[in-house]
Amino acid sequence: MMSQSKILTLLSDFGDKDVYVGVMKGVIAQINPNLTLIDLTHHIPPQNIAAARFSLMNAYPYFPKGTVHLAVVDPGVGSQRRAIAVKLAQGYLVGPDNGIFSGIFSQNAVIAAVELTNINFWRVSQPSSTFHGRDIFAPAAAHLASGVSLQELGREINPETLVKLDIGECWENTNGVAGCIQYIDHFGNLVSKIPASYVQGKTWCVQIAGLTIPGCTTYSDVEVGEALALVGSHGCVEIAINGGNAQIKLQIKYLDNLQVLFLGDC
Repeated sequence: MMSQSKILTLLSDFGDKDVYVGVMKGVIAQINPNLTLIDLTHHIPPQNIAAARFSLMNAYPYFPKGTVHLAVVDPGVGSQRRAIAVKLAQGYLVGPDNGIFSGIFSQNAVIAAVELTNINFWRVSQPSSTFHGRDIFAPAAAHLASGVSLQELGREINPETLVKLDIGECWENTNGVAGCIQYIDHFGNLVSKIPASYVQGKTWCVQIAGLTIPGCTTYSDVEVGEALALVGSHGCVEIAINGGNAQIKLQIKYLDNLQVLFLGDC
């Protein structure tokens, strides 16, 4: 079991100023130092499950089959929320059952899911009420990546009961397509929930915060400092400022609404 070199990814809102991420990696290394650890990010905004959901959904397709994804953004730590591990065709997920994985669930069928109830695969039998990442999730993920079966980790649960995070859907109306902001990246780009398929081959614009913003192809289609909308690498409509920060300039927040309009309505 210890000879395996499977990939284990980590995502959290812990940042890099404290030792929390390093401690989780230490726990993992105590179980299997041969695992390949990849940090997706540890700069999810504190307690922002929506940002974690989007980040995991976009990272998941780029990893080899069998990868274990450990995610800890857990404002409900110590409460009755479940600690879970999930098997999908391409890999495994370990973390809190708070909707953090629901983006992945929207694109991939769940094969099996368990609640992490087997204390033999925890770090200690009485875990901290504030650091399940160290005491439950990291050891469970390490054991899973080292060859322990999903079923050994705990009690099987119905995948239909897994928590889905409701961040709204996009919908067509008489003027175009409406949706919301589902993610804000490091550059301040505002990523909507509206997929590229709605705007491909069309002339379009976005209305948000009282502004009408042109739909473009690249950031350089407008002057430096001007706002634009385009399809990002994630395949969704996003709003940006050429050379600037759209979140700061437009004062937009997570889940704020926007509208895509087509030629004639812009």
